[in-house]
Amino acid sequence: NHDGKELILTLNSRNTPELRINRNYRNIIEDYTKSKKKSKKQKETIQFIKSKIDSAKWFIDALRQRQETLLHTMHAIMKHQYDYLLTGDETKFRPMKLKDIAKVTELDISTISRVSNSKYVQTEFGTFPLKYFFSEGLINESGEEVSTKEIKQILMDIIEKERSEE
Repeated sequence: NHDGKELILTLNSRNTPELRINRNYRNIIEDYTKSKKKSKKQKETIQFIKSKIDSAKWFIDALRQRQETLLHTMHAIMKHQYDYLLTGDETKFRPMKLKDIAKVTELDISTISRVSNSKYVQTEFGTFPLKYFFSEGLINESGEEVSTKEIKQILMDIIEKERSEE
């Protein structure tokens, strides 16, 4: 989405519930620490609850980290493909490889590949797989790197023009 000349990125969190640890489990642990007599069974129960709380915290943190990585990657892609994302004009598409985004984000290429796999971006001019924004490039006569998507669009425009002249 864009507002004048600024691109705006939002995650579709509609189907993602807010995860948090039930307060009742924390209360059980607090009550246990206050009690003076602690049976073996209570100790085992509390250890079990603590391990499950730790697992839940790890899971929630992992999901948060995943979202942050996706946002960080998307911001880098948006910056790289700014002109294209602002207009939808494929002739403004810049060559972009996984290693380009990995370098900017300081993430591993395998992480960028995993993040961009089976994710989609909804724009004002269509919904695209995230991998769509990656393309190889060729060097033109003036030494600039040109996206193969841009070349394809230019060729399609030429063919369309020739067809209309027939």
